[in-house]
Amino acid sequence: MKALAHLFRWFEATAIGTAIRDSTYFFPSIEVVHLLGLVLLLGSLVVVDLRLLGFGLRRQSVPYVAKAVRPFTWIGIGVTLTTGTLLFLSEATKCFGNPAFWFKMAFLTAALLFHGTVHRIVTASRGTGSLGVKLTGLVSLALWFGVGLGGRAIGWV
Repeated sequence: MKALAHLFRWFEATAIGTAIRDSTYFFPSIEVVHLLGLVLLLGSLVVVDLRLLGFGLRRQSVPYVAKAVRPFTWIGIGVTLTTGTLLFLSEATKCFGNPAFWFKMAFLTAALLFHGTVHRIVTASRGTGSLGVKLTGLVSLALWFGVGLGGRAIGWV
C-alpha cells in the first residue's frame, strides 16, 4: 500500500500533473472535454443497449445499430480515458484516499472488459429478444452508469 501511495504522489508530481494543477484554466477545460467524451460514449452505448432491450430502432438489426455508432463509442472511450488520465495526474494523491475513485476504477475496468468481450459478441449476432441479449444490455448500462456515478462521487466523498 505504501508503494502505491508513493506511485500516486509521483503521478501528481509529474510536469503534466503540476501544470494542470497550477493552471486556472487547464483543469476545468479538460473536465469539460472529459464530460463531452462521456456524453458521446454513453449516448452511443445507450442507443445500442436500448436496442438490445428491444426499445427503439426495431427496424434495424442490432449489428447494424452497433456498427453505426461504433466510431462514436470508441472516440468517446478515447477522449474519456485521455482526459481522465490528465485529470487524475493533477490530483492523484486525493484520488488515492477516495473510495469513489476506486469504485469508478473497478466499474471502468469491468465495463471495458465487458464491452470488449460479451457486449461485442452479442452485438455482432443477429439474435434479439432472448434473456441473454437483454441481460447484456442491462449489464452494460449498469456498468457504464456505475463509472459515471463513481466519477461524480469523487468530488463529494
